[in-house]
Amino acid sequence: MTGSNRTADYARRLGPFDGTMLVMGGIIGAGIFLNPAIVAHRVGTGPLTIVVWVIGGVIALAGAFCFAELGALRPRAGGGYVYLRDALGSLPAFLYGWTLLLVISTGAIAAVAVTFARYAAALLGLDSGAVTPLAITAILLLSAINYCGVRPGATTQNIFTILKLVALAGLIVVGLAFAPGDAVAHSGMADLPSPSGIGPMTAAIGVALIPVLFSYGGWQQTNFVAEEMVKPERTLPQALILGVLGVVIVYVLANLAYVRQLGVDALAGSMAPAADVMSRTVGSGGARFISAGIACSTFGFLNLVILVTPRVYQAMARDGLFFHHVARLHRRYRTPVAAITYQASWAVILTLSGTYDQLLDYVVFGDWIFFGLCGVAVLVFRTRDRLMTASGFRTPGYPWVPLAFVLAALYVVVSSVLSNPRNAALGSGLMALGLPAFLYWRRTAGAGGS
Repeated sequence: MTGSNRTADYARRLGPFDGTMLVMGGIIGAGIFLNPAIVAHRVGTGPLTIVVWVIGGVIALAGAFCFAELGALRPRAGGGYVYLRDALGSLPAFLYGWTLLLVISTGAIAAVAVTFARYAAALLGLDSGAVTPLAITAILLLSAINYCGVRPGATTQNIFTILKLVALAGLIVVGLAFAPGDAVAHSGMADLPSPSGIGPMTAAIGVALIPVLFSYGGWQQTNFVAEEMVKPERTLPQALILGVLGVVIVYVLANLAYVRQLGVDALAGSMAPAADVMSRTVGSGGARFISAGIACSTFGFLNLVILVTPRVYQAMARDGLFFHHVARLHRRYRTPVAAITYQASWAVILTLSGTYDQLLDYVVFGDWIFFGLCGVAVLVFRTRDRLMTASGFRTPGYPWVPLAFVLAALYVVVSSVLSNPRNAALGSGLMALGLPAFLYWRRTAGAGGS
């Protein structure tokens, strides 16, 4: 590839603020603007709705602690791929990277790009025919920005993370400062079944946690760019903990605003709770404001995935488990340009095919399989490499915090499988397609590369 050099290294250009914005931007997408309705419907009361989001935040923080220790111990590009490789072997690490490229990251890029394009088209007064071209333009534009260096990509991320936080701050201030209407203040709970007793309540909270934990997911993506951080052993743990804590606070306050303004029954029945809150309190201008906020939020999330994930494919290629040229970094920009190009191309194909939503439904539980395995990696490193883990960030409450996180991940996976066994079987098949690819590249690497 022209302008590339096999021996180029990543440039350390990301500081603590960049890292924190990456963490927050990697978590906050469209979920907090939409998913609270699902949670309210499943638990049936305002207090339980808030409790579920707090519990989800605690689990996310436990995950952040685990990834902070892993990132401080192995501050290399590729994040979870590196941890799984060093703790559990090359096969689970490869299957993680394979699933990211095949569906999880590229499918998310396609889905989020289309979501952004729908909101952008509505704001610009364009018809539905503009959605797919806008989505593809967003993918190609952000891929080009991140092709040109981690600094332009991070600056873009900082801007759009701040914009989405401004939108959420506006929602929270309006929702908590404005008095709810009389209909909300005197509404009952008759239309919603609310759990009574420890057993039913525990079951309701458990089911509601699934969309909550998916809304909190994404903090781990910042670990992919650890090799481009200044003093990553300190910067990465700080960014993870501050970023996740910040998101937990924002999410809980946003849900307090939803419950206060809409009441739990109206919240549970809402298709767009954020827009409903803003339109009820400040009129149609408020709804347009939050629509612009969702567009910014999805655009920022899209940039984050495009920025960080190619580092996984580059790490795989560096180990001989992917196309050899993908390991090369651009001599000037210090970016994995081939990995960025492959990712953008496949994401565009998925966007044009319209299959991304279905594919994501098949494998979304797989993300939590690998989350849980990374929690296991903390236990493996602590047991096996006692001297190596004696310094640097250490997960508080060890071993209970990593174990709790692993159990939470297992719960999400089992719940997803039980709720839709067919999707789980198809998703497992897609992940299993990585086995012959792994065997091919391992054999090729053993024979001297390709």
